[in-house]
Amino acid sequence: MRFEQDLVRALLRDQHPDLADLELRDVDGGWGAQMWRLGDDLAVRLPRTEDAPDLIRTEQKWLPVLAERLPLPTPVPLRVGEPSSLFGHVWTIARWVEGDPADQSPITDVGAAEVLAEFLRALHQEAPADAPLNPMRGVPLAEFRRSGEWFALLDGHPHEDAVHEIWEKALAAPVWDGPPLWLHADLHPANVVVRDGTLAGVVDFGDMCAGDPATDLSAAWILLPIGGASRFFDTYERADDATVTRARGWAVLRALGLIGIGRNGRLGLPGGKPTWEPAGYATLDRLVSHVTASHR
Repeated sequence: MRFEQDLVRALLRDQHPDLADLELRDVDGGWGAQMWRLGDDLAVRLPRTEDAPDLIRTEQKWLPVLAERLPLPTPVPLRVGEPSSLFGHVWTIARWVEGDPADQSPITDVGAAEVLAEFLRALHQEAPADAPLNPMRGVPLAEFRRSGEWFALLDGHPHEDAVHEIWEKALAAPVWDGPPLWLHADLHPANVVVRDGTLAGVVDFGDMCAGDPATDLSAAWILLPIGGASRFFDTYERADDATVTRARGWAVLRALGLIGIGRNGRLGLPGGKPTWEPAGYATLDRLVSHVTASHR
């Protein structure tokens, strides 16, 4: 589903008329929501999948609570668009985060390791009792034990055996026994932005929830260039061996998801994102390289 600018302009005139005459530009990308740049400093996001309105509500409620302590720009919701006769779902006007998505412009500066670690140190604080939970994020990896069909994507791949070993060790690692921490929960290349080769912002907080920080720590391999993971964990400081092992398992899961969605895009199937496939394979390359180096 794709919405046209005329609808966005009509929604602005109806609910936020003081913003209705700002320049409106289409933005490529987006999964659950379609986005436009509004003026120089704002973005409009309209949900287009079944679960996207709930994700937008989560962002509207919780991101303003967290954003002030986060050391990178985030798309803080500034205005709420309510369901109406023009559009039957909640929508949002948020702060624009300048940069290119990392699935199109990957991080190349290994110094981004410290930037990402400081961001997650600030985010990973104990969450309140009413923080959202997510059955697909922040939970024990045993929930995904029956994920063998995903590994079919790696049939014949040079890293197939090594990836299976990383996954099995992650399943066997002790589970998180600390308090549920705030998580972004969806850190992959399309959800961060890059400027001058380094991490410049984090977007799309709709999946944010409380749980095991290993989910987010998988970004050490998903986002950073080879050599970045060790620097990342040195700066983050709070991850014990079990948490790092679980984070590797999460990196495997997220890489397989990127590869599957990217493959669909390459084949022209609905919902596919062709730029995600190379990002998924790059994640596995970095993961195996890091594990190999740590065993020397």
